[in-house]
Amino acid sequence: MRRWNGWGDSANEYPLKPSGLRFLQSRLGNASPLQDAELASVIAAVPQSRLNPHPLIDTAPETRVRHARGQSLPDWLAMRSGQFDHFPDGVAEPENSAQVRELLDWAAGQDIIVIPYGGGTSVAGHINPQASDKPILTLSLARMNRLLHLDCESQIATFGAGTPGPLLEQQLKERGYTLGHFPQSWELSTVGGWVASRSSGQQSMRYGRIEQMFAGGRVETPRGTLDIPAIPASSAGPDIREMVLGSEGRLGVITEVKVRVTPLPDVETFQVAFAPNWDVAVELVRGLTQSRLPLSMLRLSNAEETRTHLMLAGHEKLVSLLHRYLSVRSCGDRKCMITFGVTGDKTQSRQILATCKRRIRAAGGVMVGELLGRKWEESRFRSPYLRHGLWEHGYVVDTFETAVNWNQVTPAMTAMEQAVRDNAGDGEQVHVFTHLSHLYPQGSSIYTTYVFRSSDSYEKTLKRWQAMKAAASEAIVAHGGTISHQHGVGRDHAPWLHHEKGEQGMQMIKDLLQAMDPRQQLNPGCLIQDQD
Repeated sequence: MRRWNGWGDSANEYPLKPSGLRFLQSRLGNASPLQDAELASVIAAVPQSRLNPHPLIDTAPETRVRHARGQSLPDWLAMRSGQFDHFPDGVAEPENSAQVRELLDWAAGQDIIVIPYGGGTSVAGHINPQASDKPILTLSLARMNRLLHLDCESQIATFGAGTPGPLLEQQLKERGYTLGHFPQSWELSTVGGWVASRSSGQQSMRYGRIEQMFAGGRVETPRGTLDIPAIPASSAGPDIREMVLGSEGRLGVITEVKVRVTPLPDVETFQVAFAPNWDVAVELVRGLTQSRLPLSMLRLSNAEETRTHLMLAGHEKLVSLLHRYLSVRSCGDRKCMITFGVTGDKTQSRQILATCKRRIRAAGGVMVGELLGRKWEESRFRSPYLRHGLWEHGYVVDTFETAVNWNQVTPAMTAMEQAVRDNAGDGEQVHVFTHLSHLYPQGSSIYTTYVFRSSDSYEKTLKRWQAMKAAASEAIVAHGGTISHQHGVGRDHAPWLHHEKGEQGMQMIKDLLQAMDPRQQLNPGCLIQDQD
């Protein structure tokens, strides 16, 4: 059963291994966990619903609790403490576009705010009810989870927008296809949510980001039904697809998504190599990317992330042997781990792998092959569960990300990490590490993780996070980065959006939202700070 106060299925665990615990204690000191609230006490605090009865709407308190928050750190602290503050007045689970249309019209007639809800995996405050005099309806797409049509000739698949990653890939695999979109939230996140937040998957070098996959679909808006045809390419004015991409539930409810799919590959392997230091590693991966070598994935961990991942792996003797081997090969304490994917037909894959090996060795790097690559593949969607393992020992973990041009990658990463360290407060230490996860000829994404000790209260822990998050966000925009490369804007990132869009761009977005939703019925405060 899915957890009500954390990530994923309660049957899945990712405990912190003893070696990992000792490592964090040596960096941060011993920690004490905060006390968790019980579900029963939270349910008891849910107020009476303000909605009139409707056959498609569930107003049960537990249902409302389970749809009140996403997966950001503030959401985590709210769920763990039981201090939710606000709940939706009800949750609807329509089964088709017609029922979504009915619910939107019904909500408009009664002046009800509607929050579209996909997999509940937002880490930026997209789906959280806010204080309002109006009733709030969360509209879940969970029942709209089927493959509706597959055009094999054009390789276009149409899905219900609530289809989660595993179910989407299962339905395609049965027919010999894949979408190839694998964000870390893949276990729970949905195809409609990917479109609404402009998501990016781990293998975007081969399959593209969601904007390359999204071919068209159907959106139920306050003004009626918007059908977006799936056309290969067009020069007929502005692209309506692009207006829907990243709209975060402000223009309408995405109900059907047409995506460009690909036949299943013959082979796929994930490989690991090490470079002697960060500067060499950055030049190496930039060269691989700008040469347009058709890898499916390329990821570079800085020295601290490399050290941390090896320590958290828990295999102390094997890791010690690896360190000694790499040290002999001139990859010592500053070494950086490179993980890459090779996907395609057998002949092409052999050629790609041979080219990678040659360039890695020429740069002074060391190939260690598939073993560590398989370990990465086995745990690629388990990382969100580590928040539970850390929390049990009194440690808190969060992430933030951006994308910058190549000439800003190292300066931005350094500034982002230092901003977090400098703003922990009270002399607290923070363990910070970073990787480049999505690489482009022009630049790269930067994904930073930071771990710190819980304070002695939820309120103090939240304030510490707020200070670090704000400082990191300021460092991002100061280096010309986007406030989000893959997590979307939501409410948490909205204060920094204007740095990227500019005054005229912000006004264009506001005008579009006003044109489609003049009464601000859909998810107000998300993406754009409406009070401004």
